[in-house]
Amino acid sequence: MKVIYTLFGFGLFAAGCSPQPTPKELTPAATVVGQEAAIYTTADSTTLRLTRTDSKTFVPGQQPLETEIAVFVNPHKTFQTMLGIGGAITDASAEVFASLPADKQEELLKAYYDPETGIGYTLARTTIHSCDFAKGSYTYVSDEDKDLGTFNIDHDLAFRIPLLKRVIAAAGGEIPLYVSPWSPPPFMKSNQSMLQGGKLLPEFAASWALYYAKFIKAYEALDIPIWGLTIQNEPMATQRWESCIYTAAEERDFLKNHLGPTLEREGLGDKKIIVWDHNRDLINDRANTILEDPAAAKYVWGVGFHWYETWTGGAPMFTNLGNIKESFPDKNLIFTEGCNESFDPLKYEYWPNAERYGRSMINDFNEGTVAWTDWNILLDETGGPNHVNNLCFAPVHADTRTGELIYTPTYYYLGHFSKFIRPGARRVSTTTSRSVLLSTTFQNEDGTLVTVVMNATDSPITYKLYVGEHMLETTILPHALQSLVY
Repeated sequence: MKVIYTLFGFGLFAAGCSPQPTPKELTPAATVVGQEAAIYTTADSTTLRLTRTDSKTFVPGQQPLETEIAVFVNPHKTFQTMLGIGGAITDASAEVFASLPADKQEELLKAYYDPETGIGYTLARTTIHSCDFAKGSYTYVSDEDKDLGTFNIDHDLAFRIPLLKRVIAAAGGEIPLYVSPWSPPPFMKSNQSMLQGGKLLPEFAASWALYYAKFIKAYEALDIPIWGLTIQNEPMATQRWESCIYTAAEERDFLKNHLGPTLEREGLGDKKIIVWDHNRDLINDRANTILEDPAAAKYVWGVGFHWYETWTGGAPMFTNLGNIKESFPDKNLIFTEGCNESFDPLKYEYWPNAERYGRSMINDFNEGTVAWTDWNILLDETGGPNHVNNLCFAPVHADTRTGELIYTPTYYYLGHFSKFIRPGARRVSTTTSRSVLLSTTFQNEDGTLVTVVMNATDSPITYKLYVGEHMLETTILPHALQSLVY
């Protein structure tokens, strides 16, 4: 059964949602006793969607018993600072957006980027020319133009750039935007194709590095600031769509010998460069190879990762992220892409899709991640458009036949983080006494604490939340996510 939530009339969040309480000033040494926590819930088999379901008051705590389930927050121990949470603006998203009626376009922008009536996205990603989520492959230059004299971004003026401008406006006038290529132009590659992997030919390394700079300058000339870039999307995956292979050594050498120096020479040395941009499985080898070379590491802001290492089965490799933070504490971790694959229009409400997000975000943040980027913000009723039939889920789908927007549970799970945990928030030490609960906590710059708790079991769980020496007791429904704001 398809459940549809809309922004207007019924309200973005399910009926019963109250305004968020005015945040109280809180420092790590302050007491929370006597303070109230507002509890927001999204739960399977209910109408609860980011609904304020309860409020609880902190009381003096006592030593918990072994038989009790507890979440422990130590506000004296803080870690990484949040950069932002958001999603990707692809050609597919932009083309579907353009097909919507004007009121639905405005609804979608508010749903994603308004922190009051929506979920307050604060980060964005887009592509350098085409990826699979477009109606076809294209580049910004003519064939064999090594000197890039024909470079232009005219293709993007139709759909993607207009949407990016509206996203920036909806986000309050600015949003960190980073960019990623899926493949160099065909003539620069060993297989003479943007598809099916292949490698960047050494004689085109300088031209390809300049291509990034020209793209950034072209976008910025249109008042679309670029915060950063990744070197290559999924550099170890030979895909039937746009792809290009770099070994760890090849990515290192392209960065230190070409891309890094070119960006500096072009006056773009302030752009944040992200390496890897692939799954958690091989992330440590990539980080070790690049970051142990000082000539390459000096250009690197952070290491990007996806979650698709689970396609062969097994559990996500979250602990690999912690190894990077231990080994290279001055570098950042950023989740650059994730989505639920294998689109099925009968599974808009398929709850494990949402729980995959909750599980990943909590663990990724607890391992030191500073930013989290979903894949397409919007797709159509087919899970596309996609020019190689790699159809996937998005948090929001549009039925282009009716103009209807369909908000999946994933949208609300993302909102439990992005709406309440704002840029500049510091992660706070959080643990659970039982593996049936997952949890993370951040403290915003205004002092408010946000603890997110996830229950993926089939039963309700009553637990105690300890913040320092004070506690409250509450219950989380089966297959539910809670945000406790205090």
